[in-house]
Amino acid sequence: VILIHRRDELRAEKILQERIFKKVEEGKIEILWDHIVEEVLGDSNKVSGLNLKNVIKDETSQLDLEGVFIAIGHNPNTDIFKDQLNMKDGYIQINSGLEGNATSTSVEGVFAAGDVSDHIYRQAITSAGLGCMAALDAEKYLSENQ
Repeated sequence: VILIHRRDELRAEKILQERIFKKVEEGKIEILWDHIVEEVLGDSNKVSGLNLKNVIKDETSQLDLEGVFIAIGHNPNTDIFKDQLNMKDGYIQINSGLEGNATSTSVEGVFAAGDVSDHIYRQAITSAGLGCMAALDAEKYLSENQ
C-alpha cells in the first residue's frame, strides 16, 4: 500500500496516525509525502498507474500500480441547505434520539443521513446504516402525516 499525501505531515487523529506509522514500520505501507495525483492512468477496464507531482520540487513522476482509492478530506456538500437547516461546522444536525426519528432535522419532514450529518465516523458503512434509518424515519413520518 502506498499512501500519497499532499503535505509533509498528517492531520488525522493521533490514534489513526499511530496506526499508519506502525504499518510503515512493518513495511506494509509506504508514504509519499508532498505529492498530489495529477492523473489516473489506464483504460476502461483497468488502472495501470498514476502521474504524480511533488508539490515542493515541482517535479512529476509516474507510479505503476493496479488499484486506486481516493480520499481527500471530509467536507460535507451542504451549502444548499445553509440558512434552511440547523448545521454545525457544515454538517446537518440530526435528532439522534433514543426514541426513533433519529435522522430528523430542524425542519419537520426533512431527514439527513451519511456524509452530510456524520462528522465523527465518516465511513461508508455508517452512511449506509444512517441511510436506512432515514428511509424508515421518512416512511413513518409519511404514514403518520397523510
